[in-house]
Amino acid sequence: MKKHLSIALTTTLVAFSLSASAARPASITFESNGTTADGVEYANFSVKCSNGEKQILTAWDNRKKWCVGSDPLENCHQKQIKTAKKACKD
Repeated sequence: MKKHLSIALTTTLVAFSLSASAARPASITFESNGTTADGVEYANFSVKCSNGEKQILTAWDNRKKWCVGSDPLENCHQKQIKTAKKACKD
């Protein structure tokens, strides 16, 4: 019984430590404003992640739609922090 409990506890601790080490947004910085060829305005931001990586976010529709990268059709959310977390996780 003690052996099974020990294995279960070890597995739980390993799973927790792996999820705790996932990269998280450390800072979000405004980079620039832009306009598409169609006249749609957007803003570029960079996210510095806790693992040292830097990702690009693009804000559309007066910063009501946040996307990872520059494509306004994929990987978008309504909240900046949710998008930043997704960018650091990928």
